[in-house]
Amino acid sequence: MTTEPGGRLVDQLVVAGGRAPGAFTRPTRATAGSPPPGGGRPASVGRPASLRRLGGRRSLPVPGQERVAGQRPGGVRYSSSDELLLSPKGRADMERTTCCVVGGGPAGMVLALLLARAGVAVTVLEKHADFLRDFRGDTVHPSTLALLDDLGLAERFARLPQRRVRTVQLPVGAGRSAVTVADLAVLRGPHNYVAMVPQWDLLDLLADEARREPGFELRMNTEATSFLTESGRVCGVRYRTADGRTGELRALLTVACDGRGSLARLRPELGLRGFPCPMDAWWFRLPRFEGDPRGLFGGAGDRFLTAMIDRGDYWQCAALIPKGSDAERRAAGLPRFLADFTAAVPWIAGRTGALDSWDDVKLLDVRLDRLRRWHRPGLLCIGDAAHAMSPVFGIGINLAVQDAVAAARILAGPLLRGRVSLRDVRGVQRRRGFTTVATQALQRTAHARFIAPVLRGRPPLGSAKRARRAARLIAGMPWTRRLPAYFIAYGALRERPPREAVRSGRPAVAARSTPRPLRGIDDLRGQLLHWRRG
Repeated sequence: MTTEPGGRLVDQLVVAGGRAPGAFTRPTRATAGSPPPGGGRPASVGRPASLRRLGGRRSLPVPGQERVAGQRPGGVRYSSSDELLLSPKGRADMERTTCCVVGGGPAGMVLALLLARAGVAVTVLEKHADFLRDFRGDTVHPSTLALLDDLGLAERFARLPQRRVRTVQLPVGAGRSAVTVADLAVLRGPHNYVAMVPQWDLLDLLADEARREPGFELRMNTEATSFLTESGRVCGVRYRTADGRTGELRALLTVACDGRGSLARLRPELGLRGFPCPMDAWWFRLPRFEGDPRGLFGGAGDRFLTAMIDRGDYWQCAALIPKGSDAERRAAGLPRFLADFTAAVPWIAGRTGALDSWDDVKLLDVRLDRLRRWHRPGLLCIGDAAHAMSPVFGIGINLAVQDAVAAARILAGPLLRGRVSLRDVRGVQRRRGFTTVATQALQRTAHARFIAPVLRGRPPLGSAKRARRAARLIAGMPWTRRLPAYFIAYGALRERPPREAVRSGRPAVAARSTPRPLRGIDDLRGQLLHWRRG
């Protein structure tokens, strides 16, 4: 507290954007009573109860209470660059959290769970009322299965309805069998398969586990509408609930996990870069009967490819069509498409009548792109918000989850200390940039050499004979079989969760900078780390 001439007491409270003459003073970066860099409370300065952390939020003390210079409410030290975290008007009802996660998909829920277990106050904003949405990716890769082991969730996950897939195949044209490009059965360990699990079941599992942590909060029916920005730094979001209520949530760090429609993608300074994509996708359902193939089944028709995901009592079907041909093909009529689909997948005949109209067929505009910069002060983008992936190989979810694991490990410490620098958020992109570039390069190759030719009615790789020769080469040598399988299973870098989040009973393993199968291509990794120049 300070005293003005005349004896009036004035709160010593920093206000973003400046200070009132004679009323406010700026705290120093470090004072004798400040906590040490690793966190904690200074021995010589006490904290009133109003400054303690309150669950996932921190509230400002009311006028008349003591304020400690050099400490942010909640007992965490802050510097002049963090002034923007305080309300411009010093309101006592300002909502705040340490980390605001926008989007409750796989990346958002994994990040929130890991941070909450590490002791970070985290709030997730999810615009929908639940996780029950059709036509989402349902692949749970070995990297995510290993993560669930580390988190002590493997037993609960095993009880979810699921199918297992061990091979990844690409069709070589209508009437021809598919080419196996990866066989996960060659991998060592218990997780040599991809589990096909309804994504809403996985998200419910993660949310239920996260709710056990005192610092976790999940707000459903809450949509982030814009970012709060002060002095060039993102300091939270404005939101709107389903009943029309609006508000502001301030945070030390905001993480965009809201997919390829993310608000962050509208920011020109992040530099969205797109790549040509030869296809769009139609999604629809067909009944599944006992005796049908299990897991993932694919085929090729007249200028379209199909993938069918086993949901137990129905098939979730995808038909890849040439980019921009949706209107033309719909104009040809639904019976024409169903006849072509039946020709590509003969055993499905007799069930296509379940599609009554084109309203049952949803269009997905397939994109392949990435941000040149995933961050700015106070903001980080991960998952599809940072890099939209093609459905080829079904590895988009795997990358998003691994982004979240890396982000949690890198940022948990800075968030607990109350100081997240630009270097900290940049470190997440540096860690994950190589995997993103390498995976998108693989998908672009599949687009150009396999997908695009088939959609034009031509064989991949120039001829069916050449495609089969390439398949025999991949399957003929152990290392050529193991490398693509490992890449699809774990990515170019295998990520490990923060030690504080591990519940498996075994010690956490430090992540290697380069996995064993990729040690021979360090030069390539070094070049791809500079992907922003390309």
